[in-house]
Amino acid sequence: MLRDYHDREWGVPAHDDRVLFEFLVLEGAQAGLSWLTILRKRDAYRAAFKGFDPAAVARFNDASVERLMGLSAIVRNRRKIESAIRNARVARSIAAEQRSFDAYVWSFVEGRPKQNRWKTMADLPAKTAEAEAFSKDLIARGANFVGPTICYSFMQATGMVNDHLVSCFRYREV
Repeated sequence: MLRDYHDREWGVPAHDDRVLFEFLVLEGAQAGLSWLTILRKRDAYRAAFKGFDPAAVARFNDASVERLMGLSAIVRNRRKIESAIRNARVARSIAAEQRSFDAYVWSFVEGRPKQNRWKTMADLPAKTAEAEAFSKDLIARGANFVGPTICYSFMQATGMVNDHLVSCFRYREV
């Protein structure tokens, strides 16, 4: 599952607001857990969070939180669930202000993927100045579970940065 994710999806530039919101939710849900745990729950998240439609999730209420807390197929952490709803509202607000969530997100890398040249896994940073700026701005807008490390993971997953090692076959592809 991890290999398929790496080989087909990780680091591929994403420009769809739903996909970007999906990764915002999943990266926040992953905090303190393994990415494999989240990948195994991804389909359940898609169903529970209405295909990651930010408009639909932004309308969730206290009853929705309780419903989600009862779903064993997702991470049943109230703070993470409430964060997903809060972040949907923030993403919608940003999209209304800046024409799309995509335009906002990609502005942190000037609209194009940053091409890194890491030789070893030890070279990869946990966060960068761009991730810190992204995090700080999201937090100022009311988002949570969006610290710099989570934001950098989001940037890696959505192809805002190419963090495949230079020796990886995917490096040149993405």
